[in-house]
Amino acid sequence: MIIAPLRSLYQRDLHKLKSEIEAYQNEENLWKIDKNISNSAGNLCLHLIGNLNHFIGTQLGNTGYVRHRDLEFSLKDIPRAELIEKIEAMTTMIDSVLSQLPETEMEKEYPLVVFEDTMTTGYFLIHLITHLDYHLGQINYHRRLLDI
Repeated sequence: MIIAPLRSLYQRDLHKLKSEIEAYQNEENLWKIDKNISNSAGNLCLHLIGNLNHFIGTQLGNTGYVRHRDLEFSLKDIPRAELIEKIEAMTTMIDSVLSQLPETEMEKEYPLVVFEDTMTTGYFLIHLITHLDYHLGQINYHRRLLDI
């Protein structure tokens, strides 16, 4: 009952992520930081790619993805086309994993303790979409402020 809406929300918001990255008029501005803006849109995008590939792909879909979280914030100047490819591949992976996940998994304990306590898979998938949307808003704001 919750998987179909989650699939729809992930598709919608990952499409928005792709659109935001594509909307930069100057590709170099994806990597720009300024004053109190310490994370570039490019690094936030890499962070979302690593986060979702790890927590959904590896943990729920057994994709074998290996996360390098420190690189999500230290890599620079990745071509926009490569970011787009990674977003598209991740979008396909998430839809595939969620479409194969039985509804009964939603009430089971998520395989990792991520915060201080255990949580259900359904709860964590909702958390992950809110995390995606938080950073999506930051990317949108970054673009409107620094892509000039």
